[in-house]
Amino acid sequence: MTADHNKNATDNLLLLSSTLQGLTSEGINARSERLDEMSALEIAQLMNSEDQTVAHAVEKVLPAVAKAIDAAHDGLAKGGRIIYVGAGTSGRLGVLDASEIPPTFSASTSLFHAIIAGGQAAIFEAQEGIEDDRAQGVVDLDAANVTEIDVVIGLAVSGRTPYVLAALEEAQKRNAITIGISCNPGSELEQQADIAITPEVGPEVLSGSTRLKSGTAQKMVLNMISTGAMVRLGKCYQNRMVDLNITNEKLRARALNLVRELTEADKEAALHALVEANWNVKVAIVICKTGLDAAAAFDLIQSAGGHLRQALNEAK
Repeated sequence: MTADHNKNATDNLLLLSSTLQGLTSEGINARSERLDEMSALEIAQLMNSEDQTVAHAVEKVLPAVAKAIDAAHDGLAKGGRIIYVGAGTSGRLGVLDASEIPPTFSASTSLFHAIIAGGQAAIFEAQEGIEDDRAQGVVDLDAANVTEIDVVIGLAVSGRTPYVLAALEEAQKRNAITIGISCNPGSELEQQADIAITPEVGPEVLSGSTRLKSGTAQKMVLNMISTGAMVRLGKCYQNRMVDLNITNEKLRARALNLVRELTEADKEAALHALVEANWNVKVAIVICKTGLDAAAAFDLIQSAGGHLRQALNEAK
Protein backbone atom coordinates (compact mmCIF):
# COMPACT_ATOMS: atom_id res chain seq x y z
CA MET A 1 0.00 0.00 0.00
CA THR A 2 2.79 2.42 0.91
CA ALA A 3 4.69 1.73 -2.29
CA ASP A 4 1.54 2.14 -4.38
CA HIS A 5 0.68 5.34 -2.55
CA ASN A 6 4.15 6.74 -3.10
CA LYS A 7 4.03 5.82 -6.79
CA ASN A 8 0.64 7.50 -7.22
CA ALA A 9 1.88 10.60 -5.43
CA THR A 10 4.96 10.69 -7.65
CA ASP A 11 2.91 10.20 -10.81
CA ASN A 12 0.52 12.97 -9.77
CA LEU A 13 3.41 15.30 -9.03
CA LEU A 14 5.01 14.64 -12.41
CA LEU A 15 1.68 15.22 -14.14
CA LEU A 16 1.14 18.48 -12.28
CA SER A 17 4.69 19.57 -13.13
CA SER A 18 3.98 19.03 -16.83
CA THR A 19 0.64 20.83 -16.53
CA LEU A 20 2.21 23.88 -14.90
CA GLN A 21 4.92 24.04 -17.55
CA GLY A 22 2.21 24.42 -20.15
CA LEU A 23 0.49 27.35 -18.44
CA THR A 24 1.07 30.83 -19.83
CA SER A 25 1.09 32.30 -16.32
CA GLU A 26 3.91 29.94 -15.30
CA GLY A 27 6.13 30.76 -18.28
CA ILE A 28 9.49 32.49 -18.28
CA ASN A 29 9.45 36.20 -19.10
CA ALA A 30 12.41 36.88 -21.41
CA ARG A 31 12.40 40.58 -20.48
CA SER A 32 13.11 39.86 -16.82
CA GLU A 33 15.76 37.15 -17.03
CA ARG A 34 18.28 39.65 -15.56
CA LEU A 35 15.91 40.58 -12.74
CA ASP A 36 18.37 39.71 -9.97
CA GLU A 37 20.99 42.00 -11.54
CA MET A 38 18.74 45.02 -12.05
CA SER A 39 18.83 48.27 -10.10
CA ALA A 40 15.79 49.41 -8.15
CA LEU A 41 14.86 51.82 -10.95
CA GLU A 42 15.26 49.15 -13.62
CA ILE A 43 13.00 46.78 -11.69
CA ALA A 44 10.35 49.49 -11.30
CA GLN A 45 10.58 50.46 -14.98
CA LEU A 46 10.28 46.86 -16.14
CA MET A 47 7.33 46.10 -13.89
CA ASN A 48 5.60 49.30 -14.96
CA SER A 49 6.13 48.40 -18.61
CA GLU A 50 4.74 44.90 -18.08
CA ASP A 51 1.76 46.21 -16.11
CA GLN A 52 0.78 48.40 -19.05
CA THR A 53 0.03 45.24 -21.04
CA VAL A 54 -2.60 44.11 -18.54
CA ALA A 55 -5.25 46.63 -19.62
CA HIS A 56 -4.88 45.47 -23.22
CA ALA A 57 -5.34 41.84 -22.16
CA VAL A 58 -8.49 42.75 -20.24
CA GLU A 59 -9.75 44.79 -23.20
CA LYS A 60 -9.84 41.62 -25.30
CA VAL A 61 -12.27 39.92 -22.91
CA LEU A 62 -14.69 42.83 -22.38
CA PRO A 63 -17.62 41.07 -24.12
CA ALA A 64 -17.37 38.29 -21.53
CA VAL A 65 -17.06 40.87 -18.75
CA ALA A 66 -20.25 42.53 -20.01
CA LYS A 67 -22.07 39.17 -19.80
CA ALA A 68 -20.81 38.81 -16.24
CA ILE A 69 -22.08 42.30 -15.35
CA ASP A 70 -25.50 41.43 -16.75
CA ALA A 71 -25.56 38.13 -14.85
CA ALA A 72 -24.49 39.80 -11.60
CA HIS A 73 -27.11 42.53 -12.00
CA ASP A 74 -29.86 40.03 -12.80
CA GLY A 75 -28.96 37.90 -9.79
CA LEU A 76 -28.92 40.85 -7.41
CA ALA A 77 -32.18 42.18 -8.86
CA LYS A 78 -33.82 38.84 -8.06
CA GLY A 79 -32.59 39.01 -4.47
CA GLY A 80 -29.55 36.84 -4.99
CA ARG A 81 -25.91 37.35 -4.03
CA ILE A 82 -22.52 37.54 -5.68
CA ILE A 83 -20.26 34.90 -4.15
CA TYR A 84 -16.51 34.85 -4.81
CA VAL A 85 -14.53 31.63 -4.42
CA GLY A 86 -10.75 31.51 -4.59
CA ALA A 87 -7.51 30.40 -2.99
CA GLY A 88 -4.38 32.36 -2.16
CA THR A 89 -4.07 35.72 -3.92
CA SER A 90 -7.19 35.08 -5.97
CA GLY A 91 -9.20 34.40 -2.83
CA ARG A 92 -7.88 37.55 -1.16
CA LEU A 93 -8.91 39.62 -4.18
CA GLY A 94 -12.43 38.27 -3.81
CA VAL A 95 -12.43 39.22 -0.13
CA LEU A 96 -11.19 42.71 -1.00
CA ASP A 97 -13.85 43.33 -3.63
CA ALA A 98 -16.66 42.00 -1.45
CA SER A 99 -15.57 44.13 1.51
CA GLU A 100 -15.51 47.34 -0.54
CA ILE A 101 -19.10 47.15 -1.79
CA PRO A 102 -21.02 48.08 1.42
CA PRO A 103 -19.17 51.38 2.09
CA THR A 104 -19.06 52.38 -1.58
CA PHE A 105 -22.70 51.75 -2.40
CA SER A 106 -24.40 51.66 1.00
CA ALA A 107 -25.28 48.05 0.22
CA SER A 108 -26.06 45.22 2.59
CA THR A 109 -23.03 43.19 3.64
CA SER A 110 -24.97 40.08 2.59
CA LEU A 111 -25.03 40.97 -1.12
CA PHE A 112 -21.37 40.18 -1.82
CA HIS A 113 -19.85 37.20 -0.05
CA ALA A 114 -16.29 35.90 -0.32
CA ILE A 115 -15.17 32.31 0.27
CA ILE A 116 -11.42 31.80 0.55
CA ALA A 117 -9.72 28.43 0.87
CA GLY A 118 -8.52 28.15 4.45
CA GLY A 119 -11.06 30.59 5.83
CA GLN A 120 -10.38 33.91 7.53
CA ALA A 121 -6.87 32.88 8.57
CA ALA A 122 -5.91 32.61 4.90
CA ILE A 123 -6.53 36.33 4.39
CA PHE A 124 -3.49 37.14 6.51
CA GLU A 125 -1.36 34.02 6.29
CA ALA A 126 -0.87 31.65 3.36
CA GLN A 127 -2.83 28.39 3.60
CA GLU A 128 -1.77 27.16 0.18
CA GLY A 129 -2.26 23.42 0.78
CA ILE A 130 -6.02 23.77 1.13
CA GLU A 131 -6.38 24.75 -2.54
CA ASP A 132 -6.00 21.07 -3.49
CA ASP A 133 -8.93 20.01 -1.30
CA ARG A 134 -11.95 19.48 -3.57
CA ALA A 135 -14.09 18.21 -0.70
CA GLN A 136 -13.51 21.40 1.29
CA GLY A 137 -14.53 23.49 -1.71
CA VAL A 138 -17.88 21.70 -1.73
CA VAL A 139 -18.27 22.04 2.05
CA ASP A 140 -17.53 25.79 2.00
CA LEU A 141 -19.88 26.40 -0.93
CA ASP A 142 -22.59 24.39 0.83
CA ALA A 143 -22.12 26.47 4.00
CA ALA A 144 -22.94 29.60 1.99
CA ASN A 145 -26.40 28.16 1.19
CA VAL A 146 -26.09 28.94 -2.50
CA THR A 147 -29.32 28.94 -4.50
CA GLU A 148 -30.34 29.34 -8.13
CA ILE A 149 -30.58 33.14 -7.87
CA ASP A 150 -26.96 33.51 -6.72
CA VAL A 151 -23.97 34.14 -8.97
CA VAL A 152 -20.76 32.32 -8.05
CA ILE A 153 -17.45 33.71 -9.33
CA GLY A 154 -14.53 31.30 -9.31
CA LEU A 155 -11.10 32.93 -9.21
CA ALA A 156 -8.05 30.88 -10.18
CA VAL A 157 -5.21 32.24 -12.29
CA SER A 158 -4.16 28.75 -13.33
CA GLY A 159 -7.73 27.73 -14.07
CA ARG A 160 -7.07 24.37 -12.44
CA THR A 161 -7.36 24.95 -8.66
CA PRO A 162 -9.25 21.88 -7.34
CA TYR A 163 -10.92 23.78 -4.46
CA VAL A 164 -12.38 26.35 -6.86
CA LEU A 165 -13.41 23.84 -9.53
CA ALA A 166 -15.26 21.72 -6.97
CA ALA A 167 -17.03 24.76 -5.54
CA LEU A 168 -18.20 25.84 -9.01
CA GLU A 169 -19.34 22.31 -9.79
CA GLU A 170 -21.43 22.33 -6.61
CA ALA A 171 -22.81 25.77 -7.51
CA GLN A 172 -23.90 24.45 -10.90
CA LYS A 173 -25.69 21.52 -9.24
CA ARG A 174 -27.68 24.18 -7.38
CA ASN A 175 -28.44 25.95 -10.69
CA ALA A 176 -26.50 29.07 -9.77
CA ILE A 177 -24.87 31.03 -12.60
CA THR A 178 -21.11 30.52 -12.55
CA ILE A 179 -18.36 32.85 -13.75
CA GLY A 180 -14.76 31.75 -14.05
CA ILE A 181 -11.87 34.23 -14.04
CA SER A 182 -8.46 32.83 -14.95
CA CYS A 183 -5.44 33.86 -17.01
CA ASN A 184 -4.80 30.65 -18.92
CA PRO A 185 -6.86 29.91 -22.05
CA GLY A 186 -8.33 26.45 -22.39
CA SER A 187 -8.23 25.77 -18.65
CA GLU A 188 -10.69 23.55 -16.78
CA LEU A 189 -12.21 26.64 -15.19
CA GLU A 190 -12.74 28.29 -18.55
CA GLN A 191 -14.46 25.19 -19.86
CA GLN A 192 -16.57 24.63 -16.76
CA ALA A 193 -17.95 28.11 -16.04
CA ASP A 194 -21.14 29.41 -17.63
CA ILE A 195 -19.28 32.66 -18.36
CA ALA A 196 -15.51 32.44 -18.79
CA ILE A 197 -13.29 35.50 -18.52
CA THR A 198 -9.68 34.80 -19.44
CA PRO A 199 -7.37 37.81 -19.80
CA GLU A 200 -4.09 36.38 -21.06
CA VAL A 201 -1.42 38.56 -19.47
CA GLY A 202 1.55 36.33 -20.23
CA PRO A 203 4.48 35.30 -18.01
CA GLU A 204 5.10 37.29 -14.86
CA VAL A 205 8.18 39.45 -14.26
CA LEU A 206 8.91 37.15 -11.32
CA SER A 207 8.12 33.77 -12.86
CA GLY A 208 5.07 32.12 -11.31
CA SER A 209 4.27 35.05 -9.00
CA THR A 210 0.68 35.47 -10.14
CA ARG A 211 -0.05 38.16 -7.56
CA LEU A 212 1.53 40.52 -10.12
CA LYS A 213 0.03 40.93 -13.62
CA SER A 214 -2.46 38.11 -13.19
CA GLY A 215 -3.66 39.53 -9.88
CA THR A 216 -3.96 42.98 -11.42
CA ALA A 217 -6.05 41.59 -14.28
CA GLN A 218 -8.35 39.79 -11.85
CA LYS A 219 -8.77 42.96 -9.78
CA MET A 220 -9.62 44.98 -12.89
CA VAL A 221 -12.25 42.45 -13.95
CA LEU A 222 -13.78 42.29 -10.47
CA ASN A 223 -13.93 46.10 -10.36
CA MET A 224 -15.92 46.07 -13.60
CA ILE A 225 -18.32 43.32 -12.55
CA SER A 226 -19.19 44.64 -9.10
CA THR A 227 -19.26 48.31 -10.08
CA GLY A 228 -21.20 47.64 -13.27
CA ALA A 229 -23.80 45.56 -11.45
CA MET A 230 -24.30 48.15 -8.72
CA VAL A 231 -24.53 51.01 -11.23
CA ARG A 232 -27.22 49.11 -13.11
CA LEU A 233 -29.07 48.63 -9.82
CA GLY A 234 -29.34 52.40 -9.50
CA LYS A 235 -26.52 52.95 -7.05
CA CYS A 236 -25.19 55.98 -8.91
CA TYR A 237 -26.50 59.08 -10.70
CA GLN A 238 -24.48 60.38 -13.63
CA ASN A 239 -21.09 59.21 -12.37
CA ARG A 240 -21.62 60.10 -8.71
CA MET A 241 -21.90 57.73 -5.74
CA VAL A 242 -25.30 58.85 -4.53
CA ASP A 243 -25.91 55.81 -2.32
CA LEU A 244 -23.26 56.76 0.20
CA ASN A 245 -23.30 55.15 3.62
CA ILE A 246 -22.69 58.34 5.59
CA THR A 247 -20.84 57.42 8.76
CA ASN A 248 -18.41 60.30 9.39
CA GLU A 249 -17.82 64.01 8.87
CA LYS A 250 -15.86 63.53 5.65
CA LEU A 251 -18.78 61.66 4.11
CA ARG A 252 -21.25 64.30 5.34
CA ALA A 253 -19.15 66.93 3.59
CA ARG A 254 -19.03 64.79 0.45
CA ALA A 255 -22.80 64.34 0.58
CA LEU A 256 -23.31 68.09 0.90
CA ASN A 257 -21.07 68.72 -2.10
CA LEU A 258 -22.90 66.07 -4.13
CA VAL A 259 -26.30 67.59 -3.50
CA ARG A 260 -25.02 71.06 -4.37
CA GLU A 261 -23.31 69.85 -7.57
CA LEU A 262 -26.30 67.87 -8.81
CA THR A 263 -29.04 70.33 -7.94
CA GLU A 264 -27.30 73.74 -8.00
CA ALA A 265 -28.83 74.40 -4.59
CA ASP A 266 -26.96 76.73 -2.27
CA LYS A 267 -25.18 75.34 0.75
CA GLU A 268 -27.96 76.14 3.21
CA ALA A 269 -30.71 74.61 1.05
CA ALA A 270 -28.68 71.49 0.36
CA LEU A 271 -27.87 71.01 4.04
CA HIS A 272 -31.51 71.52 5.00
CA ALA A 273 -32.59 68.91 2.45
CA LEU A 274 -30.02 66.40 3.71
CA VAL A 275 -31.13 66.86 7.31
CA GLU A 276 -34.78 66.47 6.28
CA ALA A 277 -33.82 63.37 4.30
CA ASN A 278 -31.91 61.92 7.26
CA TRP A 279 -28.74 62.18 5.15
CA ASN A 280 -30.12 60.11 2.29
CA VAL A 281 -28.43 61.77 -0.71
CA LYS A 282 -30.96 60.57 -3.27
CA VAL A 283 -33.89 61.83 -1.24
CA ALA A 284 -32.16 65.17 -0.68
CA ILE A 285 -31.57 65.58 -4.41
CA VAL A 286 -35.23 64.91 -5.18
CA ILE A 287 -36.26 67.41 -2.51
CA CYS A 288 -34.05 70.11 -4.00
CA LYS A 289 -35.04 69.41 -7.59
CA THR A 290 -38.79 68.93 -7.11
CA GLY A 291 -39.79 70.65 -3.88
CA LEU A 292 -41.33 67.42 -2.56
CA ASP A 293 -41.07 66.64 1.14
CA ALA A 294 -38.82 63.81 2.33
CA ALA A 295 -41.55 61.17 2.56
CA ALA A 296 -42.85 61.86 -0.95
CA ALA A 297 -39.32 61.98 -2.34
CA PHE A 298 -38.50 58.64 -0.74
CA ASP A 299 -41.66 57.04 -2.13
CA LEU A 300 -40.85 58.35 -5.60
CA ILE A 301 -37.39 56.80 -5.49
CA GLN A 302 -38.77 53.52 -4.23
CA SER A 303 -41.33 53.38 -7.04
CA ALA A 304 -38.47 53.91 -9.49
CA GLY A 305 -36.66 50.87 -8.11
CA GLY A 306 -33.97 53.03 -6.52
CA HIS A 307 -32.97 54.68 -9.81
CA LEU A 308 -32.61 58.41 -9.18
CA ARG A 309 -32.68 59.40 -12.85
CA GLN A 310 -35.94 57.56 -13.38
CA ALA A 311 -37.45 59.11 -10.25
CA LEU A 312 -36.56 62.61 -11.43
CA ASN A 313 -38.00 61.91 -14.87
CA GLU A 314 -41.24 60.69 -13.32
CA ALA A 315 -41.45 63.84 -11.20
CA LYS A 316 -41.46 66.12 -14.26
